[in-house]
Amino acid sequence: MTHKKFSASWKSSTQPRKQRKYRFNAPLHHRQKLVHTHLSPVLRKKYGVRNIQIRKDDKVKILRGQFRGKEGKVEQVFLKKGYVHITGAEIIKRDGGKVYTHLDPSNVMILELELSDKIRKKKLESKIAQLKTSGKTPTEKKEK
Repeated sequence: MTHKKFSASWKSSTQPRKQRKYRFNAPLHHRQKLVHTHLSPVLRKKYGVRNIQIRKDDKVKILRGQFRGKEGKVEQVFLKKGYVHITGAEIIKRDGGKVYTHLDPSNVMILELELSDKIRKKKLESKIAQLKTSGKTPTEKKEK
């Protein structure tokens, strides 16, 4: 019997095994959503967005784990595995070498955005334009 490798219906399950199956078998275009990271309150207010995909050279603050409170630059983003490497979050080995710690993107907060990417910059500018035309503040709840 053949089984489907990926199905978006697993996402809605409360069973941890199905949640893991969803994450492990997700194609790269779905994994992009899984590496989204919270923005700092200042950036959130400026762009009207709560989270954004993390990218190399973004400045972040670590919120969880042994490196909590440290700030650093994103060195690498591993979309396939779903983790990031951050400058300053390194473990020193017994032989004196340094190894980056794998950090989950949900455990960091973006403090400064890398805006050299034209597409990313354009998306953020369109969000700002939407805010101005709607006349709403980003923190304002939508009325039903």
